[in-house]
Amino acid sequence: MAQIDRLLTHLKDQGGSDLHLAAGLEPRIRKSGRLVPIAGQQRLSDEMLRELLEEITSEKQWDEYTGCGDLDFAHALPGVARFRANYFTQENGAGAVFRIIPEEIVPAEKLGLCDAIVKLADLEQGLVLVTGPTGSGKSTTLAAIIHRINTRHAKHIVTIEDPVEFVHQNRKCVVSHREVGDHTEGFAGALRAVIRQDANIILVGEMRDYETISLAITAAEMGSLVFGTLHTNGAAKTIDRIIDAFPADEQSQARMSLSESLSAVVSQLLLATADGKGRCAAHEILLRTSGLGNIIREGNTPMLTSIIQGGKAVGMQSMDDCLFELVKSGRVKASEALHKATDKARFEPLVAQQK
Repeated sequence: MAQIDRLLTHLKDQGGSDLHLAAGLEPRIRKSGRLVPIAGQQRLSDEMLRELLEEITSEKQWDEYTGCGDLDFAHALPGVARFRANYFTQENGAGAVFRIIPEEIVPAEKLGLCDAIVKLADLEQGLVLVTGPTGSGKSTTLAAIIHRINTRHAKHIVTIEDPVEFVHQNRKCVVSHREVGDHTEGFAGALRAVIRQDANIILVGEMRDYETISLAITAAEMGSLVFGTLHTNGAAKTIDRIIDAFPADEQSQARMSLSESLSAVVSQLLLATADGKGRCAAHEILLRTSGLGNIIREGNTPMLTSIIQGGKAVGMQSMDDCLFELVKSGRVKASEALHKATDKARFEPLVAQQK
């Protein structure tokens, strides 16, 4: 067993989400949202850390890291978990973060996802965006949706990721995992090719740039169901981010295409639970309605709030409403919700009640 695998096993055993390594510091894990040192571990020098990191990489991967100072890949530890690894270089030397990817995919029902999110697995086509900051559980939510498709529908699913995170076994579906760097040169090239691969479902690990975003929208327009992620908060900012990715002279056409292809936006945040023993997800949900297309075409994203408020009967909800319910149900402390809320004045009386 590689030395670093012992640290990764400890991470899993402690119920942590991330292992943080940096030259000049002792190893730390993120547990329930907080970084804590691993007891009994010494500070790592740059030389010591590089020895640990090199042990689990291929020669090609290590050459890439030493050449450019960054590396992304997935590391599998059989019987424990898969890990998304990011190597980087910082002021004191080497650094790395390992994010745990459970070997078992948690079904949507066990994650506690609401019906509106679960039913996204039954869509036939369109663009579904799952958004939120790094570490908010976007990949876990998407994995649950893909798992539901895989167990209920006979389709071809193509995932394009950097690196591949959750590995889905073929059940009713044929699942083709494509990793950027190993199986394809980039997201854009893979999206061009996927149109010729008879794919019903396409998962784009991250919609980072204009070309990837444009091709994802095109694939949705052509009849595929496309799932993608963005590091945005809220439906309005997500739509604005999509349009802003296009050159000014193409934005009008981009609004038209997005208005016809967008099926849903799910924005996700993770909050510490009231007992301090875990975290739970909060969601803002925007679903396609007859009025959504006009709002996107007109660039009137502030009106999305009205769309969401008027769509509660079909499962739509604002982030603040979701946070409010989490506080009222006792799952989350008011102070934690206040930190994430947009309308903070709404939560201040709740904070006062809990003091």
